[in-house]
Amino acid sequence: MERLFGFGRGEERHMERLWTRSFILLSAGSLFLFTAFYLLVPTLPLYVKELGGTESHVGLAVGLFTLTGVVLRPFIGGFLDRYGRRMFLISGMAVFVLAMWLYNGVGGVLALLILRMFHGTGWAISTTAGGTVAADLIPASRRGEGMGWFGMAMTVAMAVGPMLGVSVLERGSFTGLFYLATALSAFSLLFFLIARIPDVRPGTARAFVFFDKSVLPVSIPTFFLAAAYGGVITYLPLFAESIRVNVGAFFLVFAAALTASRPLAGKLADRYGEGRVIVPMLMLTAVSLVVLCFSSGLAGIIASAILFGIGFGSAQPAMQAANLRLCPEDKRGVASASFMTAFDLGIGLGAMIMGWVSEQSSYETLFAVGAASVCVAVSTFAAWRGDC
Repeated sequence: MERLFGFGRGEERHMERLWTRSFILLSAGSLFLFTAFYLLVPTLPLYVKELGGTESHVGLAVGLFTLTGVVLRPFIGGFLDRYGRRMFLISGMAVFVLAMWLYNGVGGVLALLILRMFHGTGWAISTTAGGTVAADLIPASRRGEGMGWFGMAMTVAMAVGPMLGVSVLERGSFTGLFYLATALSAFSLLFFLIARIPDVRPGTARAFVFFDKSVLPVSIPTFFLAAAYGGVITYLPLFAESIRVNVGAFFLVFAAALTASRPLAGKLADRYGEGRVIVPMLMLTAVSLVVLCFSSGLAGIIASAILFGIGFGSAQPAMQAANLRLCPEDKRGVASASFMTAFDLGIGLGAMIMGWVSEQSSYETLFAVGAASVCVAVSTFAAWRGDC
């Protein structure tokens, strides 16, 4: 407990090998997966509007995708611990590829919402399995650093995906966008097929477990952080459009700040404990959303992106590493599923609730609610830490 929350320094670190062939292939496959996903982040709201949907429909499109993961992930985590990782990683990725291809057949908002649930199924299975495999491959003494580097796949995708998606849409059509997303997803599947995935099954005699209460002290703050993230990532494109700012600038700077901060934050978390990274970085994330509340042009958007990238980019992998330390090693699938379930639930509910907030009030109020949600994350994490 002391090691996790920074009361002990953990100064002795065995420099076990991190960059194995399988870890590199898993990270590369995740890069293609997340890039395909982030192609749709700034473009999906526009696609919903083209189909005749409202801002509430935008929230539903994001919310149903993530809430599907909320329902499925706990069971997926239990299956991963009981039956192994490879089968679920490959099958989940295959569903993800198929779903991307099916977007071109959507004829209305209702069909899109149904497809989003199917797509969310592939996302939930592949990302839960991928995160669990990463935890298997990363040495325990370098978990914070390793999860930081593994998370760089998402970081780079955050920079490349949105800009690429907007660029394709400006020069082509939604059809070309969805075919590109399908191709990227297929490359991800190929990398996962090539990688050697450790066979870590405790055996069929083990009782099926889909939840472990030991991860609650991290899962609850993660939920509130993700709620703020879901609101920002969903409605920022529409807010940027309203103040005539290219949203690609936010995502580029956000990703650059993430890239610069993650490796260092991971090393600090391994050395001094995750708590000493999580608390100040969550506070910085809240400040970034306050800055966004008062933004009316490019300068405010860029300042918020820098703060948000450093704060969120440092806190999220540290929280993921803390989550893995809390759960027994034979329940890594459950630990990964619990963390991602909290994240998905936060994103889904955050997008839906903040969609209603934006319709009833303003985008500025939406960002203020997001800042308040992060403050709740800080309070709950810090309060539990004080009890230990």
